Amino acid sequence: MPKTVIITGGCRGIGLAISMRFAKEGCQVIAIGRKSEAECASVLSQIRDLGLDPFYIQADVSASEDRKRAVDLTVSRFGRIDILVNNAGIAPKERASILEMTEESWDEVLDTNTKANMFMTQLVANAMIKQEVVGSRRGTIINVSSCSAEVSSPNRAQYCVSKAGISMLTKVYADALAPYGIIVNEIRPGVIRSDMTFTVEAKYNKLIAEGAFPIARWGEGEDVASAVFAFSSDDFLYTTGNYIDVDGGFHIKRL
Repeated sequence: MPKTVIITGGCRGIGLAISMRFAKEGCQVIAIGRKSEAECASVLSQIRDLGLDPFYIQADVSASEDRKRAVDLTVSRFGRIDILVNNAGIAPKERASILEMTEESWDEVLDTNTKANMFMTQLVANAMIKQEVVGSRRGTIINVSSCSAEVSSPNRAQYCVSKAGISMLTKVYADALAPYGIIVNEIRPGVIRSDMTFTVEAKYNKLIAEGAFPIARWGEGEDVASAVFAFSSDDFLYTTGNYIDVDGGFHIKRL
């Protein structure tokens, strides 16, 4: 039986790369996204070309009823959830100083990035607790946060806070779920080429050229997908509540 993997935001950007990686490894991919299945047809066909049939669920993870429906559909169809990748996330629609940020922008970003992570994990964790141990563990949960969990950006403070919240959720859930044989870890991407970073491409090109990143290139979705897959493998059975920076060394403090 292939492992069943839920990937939120699984049909665009980093999420698509993660979906493709798990599909290539023979897993049953359950991709969740806001767009209709018809709008994701070309993306889903890429996975089908690998010989697997992805299961797509149109859902907004910031909505309680959508989260529950997605988990219930997955369990009823496939019987269990082996891996959850909390990848869905948004940036503020407009970058604004923390002195000018609106409550509406704060709520929108925190609801999608942090609240959705908290309660999607809660739903899946309770489903995992009820299922049998297969192989080395009962389940795996991987959170995709950001280097912004540690790096200050005063013109998008809500995004930074949302990602820092995910980092703490990783630790708390890892602590709570370890007795059940469920491992929880985090990936912190840096500057990754995607539609989210497209609008600030010139800024990051300049930073790369000036040497801000020891590995002087853009990160790709596949770089993140490789780290996510590694955390889901049996190579990390004695690690939980931890994280990997996938940022070209940007986290290194240098003189």
